[in-house]
Amino acid sequence: MTRPTYREQGFVPEAASAITAAAAPAAIDLPETMQAMVLTGHGGMDKLVWQAAWPVPRPGPDQVLIRVAACGLNNTDVNTRSGWYSRDVTEATTGGAYDTVSQEDPSWGGRPLAFPRIQGADAVGHVVALGADADPDLLGRRVMVDCWQRDWSDPLNRDKAGYFGSECDGGFAQYAVVDARNVAAIDSSLSDAELATFSCSYTTAEGMLGRAGVAPDDRVLVTGASGGVGSALVQLGKRRGATVVALAAPAKQDAVRALGADVVLDRAPADLAGALAAATGSPTVSVVADIVGGPYFGALIDVLDRGGRYTCSGAIAGPVVEFDLRPFYLKDLTMTGSTVVAPTVFRDVVGYIERGEIRPVLAATYPLRDLHAAQTDFIAKRHTGNIVVLP
Repeated sequence: MTRPTYREQGFVPEAASAITAAAAPAAIDLPETMQAMVLTGHGGMDKLVWQAAWPVPRPGPDQVLIRVAACGLNNTDVNTRSGWYSRDVTEATTGGAYDTVSQEDPSWGGRPLAFPRIQGADAVGHVVALGADADPDLLGRRVMVDCWQRDWSDPLNRDKAGYFGSECDGGFAQYAVVDARNVAAIDSSLSDAELATFSCSYTTAEGMLGRAGVAPDDRVLVTGASGGVGSALVQLGKRRGATVVALAAPAKQDAVRALGADVVLDRAPADLAGALAAATGSPTVSVVADIVGGPYFGALIDVLDRGGRYTCSGAIAGPVVEFDLRPFYLKDLTMTGSTVVAPTVFRDVVGYIERGEIRPVLAATYPLRDLHAAQTDFIAKRHTGNIVVLP
């Protein structure tokens, strides 16, 4: 029996989008082996090992096989490889190996990770084979992968959610299998590499803004606004009609301003309230969307309005912060963490792409075999937007 679709389970996206097939072969003769970058354990870049003859996976009953055309990089790849998610690690994200990483909680979900593992969440490609129960209309279609892998018998249960390229093999390979309900065919003139910049960053950003209830009357302060999630927050915040104040390094400010930010400030002004007042006429904002964390956390809390909201989905500058409870309760603040998003968010983002409401910010592309160089570039944070590898 065919499993229920998103729509049959009641997960109807914000706007249903017309989907047409991109030019692609209907099927191919599948090879036995493929090229892949395989993670062999937690540690430095040497744990990512190139394999020229890795077995090509075969789809299970509910799955499709994708010939991967492009796969975006994100912080989850780096943090999982290094083991940064472990509570044994208290420093900023560096991308290097750490002296002590607990094997009990080194992944985003606080659980052990099985090796070997093919990482890569933001996969785009063509469906070339189907499981017996997968939607036959997907064969030959260009698709984007929803990073969040659901237990489709209990899809709203966040504890049962997994991440593509973490709890299962992902897109840093020529082929990948994924549940058919976790892909969306897309009608877009954007390139494969451009489409591979969206899934992780934009669903993360949309989840943050949704948890914070961002509306047109809000003033939203975005940290790390030049990165993948930061640039998504800028665009999606403007899509909601909010006033967006972005923090970015001087060399990246023009690029962030071009994304629609109303005001762009230095990435960490010594007097944040004063900088806000000079630029906007108000020393406070109603929402902080933070992906940086670290020692600047207190300054962000201080510039929130009474009744303001702080939402967080990252801590690249450091996960351990000094937290004064007094501003939190005296100013009636609301704080939300945001990781596992609602099942509708991915389909909403696909609709935004198809309608041209958001645009890709592609910083660079690398061949998959050069993932070490691509990830080194990604960690250096000199770019704006996202970096993509091409199998």
